[in-house]
Amino acid sequence: MYEYIKGTISFIGPEYIVVENNGIGYRVLTPNPFAFTKDEQTTKIIYVHHHVREDAQQLFGFKAAEEKRLFEKLISVSGIGPKGALAVLASGTPAHVVSAIEREDEPYLIKFPGIGKKTARQMILDLKGKLDNVASDSFPGLFVQEEDAFSPASGNEALEEALLALEALGYSAREIKRISSRLEKESKLSTDEYIRKGLQLLLG
Repeated sequence: MYEYIKGTISFIGPEYIVVENNGIGYRVLTPNPFAFTKDEQTTKIIYVHHHVREDAQQLFGFKAAEEKRLFEKLISVSGIGPKGALAVLASGTPAHVVSAIEREDEPYLIKFPGIGKKTARQMILDLKGKLDNVASDSFPGLFVQEEDAFSPASGNEALEEALLALEALGYSAREIKRISSRLEKESKLSTDEYIRKGLQLLLG
């Protein structure tokens, strides 16, 4: 229904951003909200997917059209919903995901929250050889061969936001707690950098 929204970003939270266009604020769920910058003066293009269920209508947003296409391919797989697809895309490496599908790399795919062996196998069966429209200049070489709650470091707002964002993607408290101490040892990073580093540790 919608291809993109062009507007300014007025809010950023762990799960979504708000894109304002002509006085309307659109709540847009994204893989990594903190990859965006809150700036009510600069207009940005957010590629969106309008997802309709019986009980809800949601907008999912992406920085690149290729990410949107990969998201739509992922949610077409039985066993993967929008939240699971966001968690996969949050790695920030769509090329790695596509490569894993093409190489039938199940061990890599099951590292994502909510993706078990059965779903990973279904991803490969459904999508292998069908992701060439995701490839573009944006992703060159794409087809070349509940536990105790975590407690982020006090006073580090960027890290706290990053851990909340990882929780929103579906990672368990145990998984987040396992990496939080390593993230605390990092030099002062932005929220986006903490999220990316956290995903590297979770998927490593």
